[in-house]
Amino acid sequence: MSTQITTAFVQQYSANVQMLAQQMGSRLRDTVRIENVVGKNAFIDQVGVATAQLRSSRHADTPQMDTPHARRRLSLASYEYADLIDDQDKVRMLIDPTSSYAAAAAAAMGRSMDDVIISAFDAASNTGETGSSSTAFDTNQDVAVSVGGADTNMNLTKLREAKKLLDEADVDPSIPRYIVMGPSQIHALLADTSVTSADFNTVKALVQGEINQFMGFNFVMSNRLAADASNVRTCFAWAEEGMALGVGKDVSARIDERADKGYATQVYYCMDIGATRMQENMVVRIKCDEDDLDGAA
Repeated sequence: MSTQITTAFVQQYSANVQMLAQQMGSRLRDTVRIENVVGKNAFIDQVGVATAQLRSSRHADTPQMDTPHARRRLSLASYEYADLIDDQDKVRMLIDPTSSYAAAAAAAMGRSMDDVIISAFDAASNTGETGSSSTAFDTNQDVAVSVGGADTNMNLTKLREAKKLLDEADVDPSIPRYIVMGPSQIHALLADTSVTSADFNTVKALVQGEINQFMGFNFVMSNRLAADASNVRTCFAWAEEGMALGVGKDVSARIDERADKGYATQVYYCMDIGATRMQENMVVRIKCDEDDLDGAA
């Protein structure tokens, strides 16, 4: 047999571009209040708690009550993604990766949106008439890492404490409540032996990526929550009206030829968004020690 027959061997190439494992889109956008914004900043007015006055006599003067008002400023920032695909690339790859590039760009936009919301959970909020004042996160809304045991991961005691903080603030129970946590926290809940079998089935469904309700919270799993040097991860519980996402320009895409780049195809995505905490007592910060794998309670 000819030693040159190897030149006739067929090299097979995949007809598709495989997306590597990654979060596809935003997981938190639908869990917060959406505000459509025109301009760089938006001001959201709020009405505070009013108190009725007891009427002490007949034909008394009508009381004049001063309804408390507050205001939050929501500022937008621009996010972009762009990449080029030369025609020569398409020839050498034997496929057109444009659609895969667009999918990667859309996923990147969604992850950035989640990062903006997560950052706003406990960041200082711009308040006051012009938004020049700063309101810090209320540390009374913290569920310490020691709740349920010394330096513990997520457990039922922490969930109950988060629920209690929202209930004590008279957060309307009809407003959807959410809790975002990482895979380690879900793992710890599944290992909690104090959970009844029926509840266990509810939490177990989280492993399949479903959003389920437990103890009044809708669960969201995210790998984008921060952890400190001691491996303590910060999770959050909140009522939907307690967080606002401002959208000046929603995620938009353009796929065009660039004459200045040798007519390469450019995949371009952009958005203008910002987020803020609307009410301190509608957001709870939960500290979880990931060195405690089983979330002992």
